[in-house]
Amino acid sequence: VARVRNTPAFFVPDDMMAEEFNPKARVFRTRATTALLRILRCKATGQKEFASAADRLCTFLAEEALASLVEDVEEEEEVVTPCGVCRTGGRYADERGVVVVDVMRSGAILMEAVRRLAPSAMTAKILIQRDESTALPTLLYAKLPPTVAACRVLLCDPMLATGGSSLAAIDVLRRAGVAESNVFFANVVSCPEGLARLAKEAPDVRILTTAVDDRLDHRKFIVPGLGDFGDRYFGTAGYEEGLWGKPESESSSKNDDDNTTCKSEN
Repeated sequence: VARVRNTPAFFVPDDMMAEEFNPKARVFRTRATTALLRILRCKATGQKEFASAADRLCTFLAEEALASLVEDVEEEEEVVTPCGVCRTGGRYADERGVVVVDVMRSGAILMEAVRRLAPSAMTAKILIQRDESTALPTLLYAKLPPTVAACRVLLCDPMLATGGSSLAAIDVLRRAGVAESNVFFANVVSCPEGLARLAKEAPDVRILTTAVDDRLDHRKFIVPGLGDFGDRYFGTAGYEEGLWGKPESESSSKNDDDNTTCKSEN
């Protein structure tokens, strides 16, 4: 199902790619999301700059996800403005009937962006550990609101790779009585394999992503991807090993100069 492209992922018409692998998937892309994603992808980006760009990108993604919870309707409604009347569509769901699910731990980054925009929304935690040698998920912990079955669910996990962790989280929601059609999955980077697997095993779950990358490698990592989202954001691994950038504790003017090729054309 993987397809290698010669053009960088963020210059490709990703909407066509997403729908090719999953008819319920949609790409959210603007000039701002493209610029922020460029910073996140860059190997030289340090921890402080990565976290800042991730927070900004997740805010854009969270706003679009919240506006997408209500299924699109063709009928426009009449709105009275101070200067007249217009007909327009689009509306937000009542946030009091929304549950935002953090697929721990990276999901918390996007979940917090959602909660800043919708502070009345309920939250849930699902902890799934992926075995790095087999790429298989293990459910360790789940805490859901008792009314989750009657709510719209916004599932947050920045990376959609094999789809194993996402499907494990969706299974937790199913067992709690949540209909697949009420689950909306938001992520930063996805790939054909993960999109196709969700289309097969959770066909009614809608997906919003900011990029569809080429493929998974032999380690089940997204290529070109951006590395481990959580480790780069929280600074837990990879910096000392030289896998990417510098941690915030080592940031300096020299480090800022080293990063300019990825964050700016100035």
